[in-house]
Amino acid sequence: MMTDWPEGNAIVYCEGAYQTPNGKTAHGLVRRTRRYRVMAVIDSTCAGRDAGEVLDGRARGIPLVASIQEALIEARTAGRAASHLVVGLAPDGGRFEPAQRKDLREALDVGLNIDSGLHDFLSEDRELSDLAAAKGLVIRDVRKPPPRKALHFFSGKIEEVSCFKIAMLGTDSAIGKRTSSWVLLDGLEEAGLSAELIGTGQTAWMQGARYSIILDSLVNDFVSGEIEHAVWSAWTERRPDVIVVEGQGSLMNPAYPGGFEIMAAARPDVIVLQHAPGRAEYDGFPGYPLHPLEIQIQAIELISGRPVVAVTINHEGLTAEDLAGAAADIEARTGRPAVDLLIEGPGRLVERLALLMKRKTAAS
Repeated sequence: MMTDWPEGNAIVYCEGAYQTPNGKTAHGLVRRTRRYRVMAVIDSTCAGRDAGEVLDGRARGIPLVASIQEALIEARTAGRAASHLVVGLAPDGGRFEPAQRKDLREALDVGLNIDSGLHDFLSEDRELSDLAAAKGLVIRDVRKPPPRKALHFFSGKIEEVSCFKIAMLGTDSAIGKRTSSWVLLDGLEEAGLSAELIGTGQTAWMQGARYSIILDSLVNDFVSGEIEHAVWSAWTERRPDVIVVEGQGSLMNPAYPGGFEIMAAARPDVIVLQHAPGRAEYDGFPGYPLHPLEIQIQAIELISGRPVVAVTINHEGLTAEDLAGAAADIEARTGRPAVDLLIEGPGRLVERLALLMKRKTAAS
């Protein structure tokens, strides 16, 4: 855990992917990060535009550029020399394209530290690691798991955590669980509640979630224990009113099944489910239809024994009229509030959760 933010001035590398789901790490860093000041995003396919405007129509003063050299100029012009190249790509399988290595070599040549969340560990690339060492630079592989002796096995200490716990799960991967978790966290804090996010992927770590683990890099035996330990640590060290746990994948996703361990180990009080009504198939897997929302809710509640209390909407592919109809349809079909947090804000969801918190307190 680190709290001395920001660590440096970052150029986010997202060549060829910023306007695709594979750019979701870059998207997260453009939306928010405590760990870095983001100076520019590299993607030559949409250079010359504002990264925020391309992402969601909201200018953030972060330029999209075509090269590392252009990014360095933008940072200097803003009066903050760049210190890091952060890999903002999140391709299926977490692998780096060989052709992109030249950009990594260039980043080291010009004196940038590298942070990467891919499964290909750049610190184990002899050429890159030797170059970094020669220049006194650091390559951090965020997905490199801790040594096994440092990992935790599930112990049951989660029962000591008495604050309200929310799991933000989803009906698919790359559907906005992390973004909605942060927006919900903001809403809880605006309502006067203290809250902590348990980050479970590399992007949340890069955004500066105080308590972060990288689930898909852990040995399976320790996944539940690491989730438990992160939640327990947040509770014992910060004593928040609420803990929000970021979900990974989805329960029935063919490539990224996720949520089982979070439900089992974090023992959430309630579950909020992120869903994209305009999405017919699992992301990146044509021919694999998304399981119906009602079935996904039923499965989650059966496995966890906890209620899905709201559906948060990803509005991809929907017009404003479509979104209103989709929300009304979800509420009618499921009997649960349906909220697009990015458009509507978290207020209505926070009110619902605050009521459930009061009920828990009264019952205890």
